[in-house]
Amino acid sequence: MKLKFSPFLLIVTFCFCWISFSAEKVHAQDTPEEDVEFEDIKAPEQVTVNSIFVVGNEKTRKRIILREMDIKEGITYDWQEFVELIIGDQKKIYNLQLFTTVDVTPLFTGDDQVEVLVSLRERWYILPSVIFNLADRNFSEWWINQDRDFSRVNYGLKLDHNNVGGRNEKFRILGQLGFTQAFDLHYSKPYIDRKQLHGLSARFTYFTNKTIAVRSAQNRQVFYTNENEDVLRRTINTYLAYTFRGSFYNFHYANIGYHNTQIHEDVFSQNPVFFPHGDTNLSYFYASYSYRHDRRDNVAYATDGALLNLSLTQYGIFGSDDIHETEFEVIASKYTPLGKKFHFVSGLSANLFFSPLQPYTLVRGVGYKPDFIRGYEVNVIEGQQVLVHKNSLRYELLNVAFDISAIMPIEEFSVFPIRAYLSGNFDHGYVNDRNRIPENLMLTNKYLFGYGLGLDLVALYDTVFRFEYSLNNQGIGNFFINVRAPL
Repeated sequence: MKLKFSPFLLIVTFCFCWISFSAEKVHAQDTPEEDVEFEDIKAPEQVTVNSIFVVGNEKTRKRIILREMDIKEGITYDWQEFVELIIGDQKKIYNLQLFTTVDVTPLFTGDDQVEVLVSLRERWYILPSVIFNLADRNFSEWWINQDRDFSRVNYGLKLDHNNVGGRNEKFRILGQLGFTQAFDLHYSKPYIDRKQLHGLSARFTYFTNKTIAVRSAQNRQVFYTNENEDVLRRTINTYLAYTFRGSFYNFHYANIGYHNTQIHEDVFSQNPVFFPHGDTNLSYFYASYSYRHDRRDNVAYATDGALLNLSLTQYGIFGSDDIHETEFEVIASKYTPLGKKFHFVSGLSANLFFSPLQPYTLVRGVGYKPDFIRGYEVNVIEGQQVLVHKNSLRYELLNVAFDISAIMPIEEFSVFPIRAYLSGNFDHGYVNDRNRIPENLMLTNKYLFGYGLGLDLVALYDTVFRFEYSLNNQGIGNFFINVRAPL
């Protein structure tokens, strides 16, 4: 049964309407690090906020913090509205990912007069680090398909500065050797105006490979290295992005960039349509627009709220560009608390190209971020339209924070939090491959699903580790290790 284009868009449209409607119903809850308690406060009918004080922001500018707050000085609020705003503001400040702890507290100076105290503990912002990671899509791909080959490791040096000038600017410089030799330079400034609405970012990336994925067969990547071990691919990518944030939860992004990839002629011996236009050089300008509505309680590992991402990208703007492709993508997730310990997560991701054949460097499908189905981590299921629906019921096993200041002299690392969640998972989806490549027909153009159990750990600086055992509808089960929340 072949997935038709119209039902595919119908499902995406339904998801868009569902997540937009749900987002308006999200209620604030405490951040994982702090509890906001109001039960013991004798509540007045209304309160007036006289002042807002911020402490603990040794580097971060106060206006960056106040930008995240609905509560304003000199305004009178109904008590229940005030409580909800306190909790919501605490979440928004924490989601800046500039602080290890955030506590927003009302201090009564009269029966109906309050001052608001924002207490913070800043993270360590300058993070030099050694790169040592796997070049493959995930740990399971490396462990199972690539036989734990340590030549497929990247190593190098990276410097991240996550709060340049105290204005939440991000700066990264990276130099990498190993499987992929790369240089990456990235700078972003969220606000360039006094009203803190407009931002800019820019990025330049260059990388080379002697071994590259040239196609897929039996729904697994096929890698190729020629006899002389020549460089098979050189890629330059650069872009300039404009951002607009007109409200707390809505973000708009407009990008324009340039991409150039040169491949060795031997690549065509493995895949004659690696570049459909038949040249070893692929060069084009591109432009994209993205919209994000984000009301998650924690952007790294959410337990409450909703997320909607929509993006439209045009590859090839001018007549001289080597390709002219249009890509549409949607990601929509809903996080629903079920009491104090349980929460349910449901998320849909969809991706589509409008033409039947793309350069292999633009090929999408299950197995490529963000589209995956549990149980198929070692597979790539490639096509022009992809639809995936992920679901998890999670139970909080542990939520503690250890004071390790006795052995850790650096204050920014003196508290070590850890949360653990047991999860029951079910994912399903479909990949429509118009080309119906014979060696991949086992999984393309078919309904796919996978299910299993997992243990999620959320540690210092919202680092996420996932340990899962999953079965797919082919009856194949495996143990998988992943980094980062699945949705």
